[in-house]
Amino acid sequence: MNKVILIGRLTADPELRQTQSGVSSCRFTVAVDRKFTNKDTGERETDFISCIAWRQTAEFVSRYFNKGKMIALEGSLRTTTYKDKKYPDINHYATDVLVDNVEFCGDKTTSPAQNVVKKAQAEGIPNGYEVLLDDDDTPF
Repeated sequence: MNKVILIGRLTADPELRQTQSGVSSCRFTVAVDRKFTNKDTGERETDFISCIAWRQTAEFVSRYFNKGKMIALEGSLRTTTYKDKKYPDINHYATDVLVDNVEFCGDKTTSPAQNVVKKAQAEGIPNGYEVLLDDDDTPF
């Protein structure tokens, strides 16, 4: 099974292009934080993952996402091989996520969890107490 699910931020505006036959493609890079921090520095490390979307998904990404925007995506890994122009006997490999689906995921400045905490602080809920959802916030 070849399945990838990522949540991260775009590192630059997506690049929308079209093939000679008119099929849209969009390349972009997603910065994804690792779960654990670096033992030496105490900082969280980040992976920069190259992604490509095609057709309607490509047009959607280029229209609604830009640098710094959170994105959730689903797809599969694809590895391509190409020859070095200067040294023809050397092969290079590139791995991309071939994106099938994308979703909005928070806003540029804060995560959804941070939004809940900010709302609770604004309403005067003291630290240590649980924030319960209002009837308006429930998904059903």
